[in-house]
Amino acid sequence: MTATNRRRVLLAKPRGYCAGVDRAIHTVEKALEQYGPPIYVRKQIVHNTHVVRTLEERGVIFVEETSEVPEGATVVFSAHGVSPQVHKEAAERKLRTIDAACPLVTKVHKEAQRFAAEDLDIILIGHEGHEEVEGTSGHAPEHIQIVDSPEEVANIKVRDPNRVAWLSQTTLSVDETNATVQALRERFPNLIDPPSDDICYATSNRQAAVKAIAPQCDLFIVVGSSNSSNSVRLVEVARDAGARASYLVDNATYLKEEWLEGVTTIGVSSGASVPEILVRELLERLATYGFTDVEEVETEREKITFALPRELRTRRSKNDKSLVGKPLPVSPA
Repeated sequence: MTATNRRRVLLAKPRGYCAGVDRAIHTVEKALEQYGPPIYVRKQIVHNTHVVRTLEERGVIFVEETSEVPEGATVVFSAHGVSPQVHKEAAERKLRTIDAACPLVTKVHKEAQRFAAEDLDIILIGHEGHEEVEGTSGHAPEHIQIVDSPEEVANIKVRDPNRVAWLSQTTLSVDETNATVQALRERFPNLIDPPSDDICYATSNRQAAVKAIAPQCDLFIVVGSSNSSNSVRLVEVARDAGARASYLVDNATYLKEEWLEGVTTIGVSSGASVPEILVRELLERLATYGFTDVEEVETEREKITFALPRELRTRRSKNDKSLVGKPLPVSPA
């Protein structure tokens, strides 16, 4: 095989766990250690099938609503955040609550509260029905309208076009969000921006890393679950950035041999809720088809970490068996 058609993998970095996901998963693990099983979690702690199943094996019970949690039990709220109404319902049931909401989601909640206190109409860019959007909406339900795309902007009705602000879900496509904001600004020239970008650093960084390598790729594979908004966006970003084909796989077993026909360069990344072990297993599977040359392409070095909820702040053990992944050794770019 010549150098021009050698089979290779371009591995995007950063990829996988972000600081908010790391914090949420470790919150559940520390709750198990401190209070013992069962620990209840409202919704999936993060949107990843492997993480959820692994935590279930350790004694975590996932529920849809707090009404399913026995009175007096311990419940963890997911990384996607919840509304004040959920906190109220938990208090009424005398539940011990631990909030694992990503601090960047909490930031958006506070922005919604501030805009509502100023009696502004708030346009929330996001996917209706997504847990994060439901949680944010619940912090200013009488002021928030949800839009999913530029095309929906024309249907917005506001009280005063000069008193409109916008916020966004943290896991959206950067480019699509910018397009929606532009459509909003064209309709509402005095549109008020949030104090800082709502799309989280990890979402932006992972999309930028995919954009950097996608033009070189015949195929792009994103590891992530289908209900993970940021993982689905990475598939779209890869395709839009020039990859000939792009697919989402929950794990290595979802890889289809026919995808590899005529392919010499494969791009690989993973969503922000994906443990590194799933990426490692995909690379091992690709190696069986001759894709043994793995080059890691780093576009941003991430150093952000978030502290655990106050009631769980203890030092991690050296023998920690948590789901927080270890770096995968590959050759640097």
